[in-house]
Amino acid sequence: MVQREQLAVRTVRGPAAPGTGGTDTAADGLPGPAPAPVLGSVAERMRACDARWPAADGMAVFNRVYLTVTEELARRVAGGHFPDRLAAGTLGAVFAERYLAVAESGGDAPRPPASWRPLLQYRGHPGVRPLQFALAGINAHIGYDLPLAVVDTCRALGCAPPALEDGFERVGDLLVLLEERVREDLMPGPDLLQVADPLTHLVGAWSLERAREGAWSAARLLWGMRELPGLAGEFAERLDAGVGLVGRCLLTPCR
Repeated sequence: MVQREQLAVRTVRGPAAPGTGGTDTAADGLPGPAPAPVLGSVAERMRACDARWPAADGMAVFNRVYLTVTEELARRVAGGHFPDRLAAGTLGAVFAERYLAVAESGGDAPRPPASWRPLLQYRGHPGVRPLQFALAGINAHIGYDLPLAVVDTCRALGCAPPALEDGFERVGDLLVLLEERVREDLMPGPDLLQVADPLTHLVGAWSLERAREGAWSAARLLWGMRELPGLAGEFAERLDAGVGLVGRCLLTPCR
């Protein structure tokens, strides 16, 4: 356990995700995060973002959702809900760091990840509803950031993805519960009218459960390609673009 703890606190670096300003290059060719933080630290940074942005800003809508997840995850890790608290805490923090690299740049980086560009571009659009902003952020973070965060965590802890599967599933269960609450809280209009609302059809076509399953498969593929940096980098780039396309669809103006 001492060896794993030393690995976890060691700086985990690679090239920053596109547009985040990093210059280092990971041996496996994948975009890498800034040094791994702790859950309490990333929650404080999310609160700082929330204080800077107008409440209706699309990034602010997602940020409030994600802050709730991070705070609940920190409570569950501290409360012993995860058999391997080190792995769960490291995964949660490294995962959050990928979002914060985008959020703290304010979207002004030369080339943010393609998965996040739709939300950054449409964050102030009056025809996009809060539920769409929240789901577009969840889509970008789960679909693209999560597979890379699993690989980053494996690097940090000196393990392979199967060692993180239990923590991954438990974090995913928390996200699914939160998504259900987001849909209930942010879906507009009386229940009788929702069936005719275009927003109902739009968001009904996207599933966090399916996105989570895809993220785990992508993480395993990226880990398997770690000795093939060119192929791994190309796969990550295609994954980023595909997630971005789904995000653009989720942000189709509905009013």
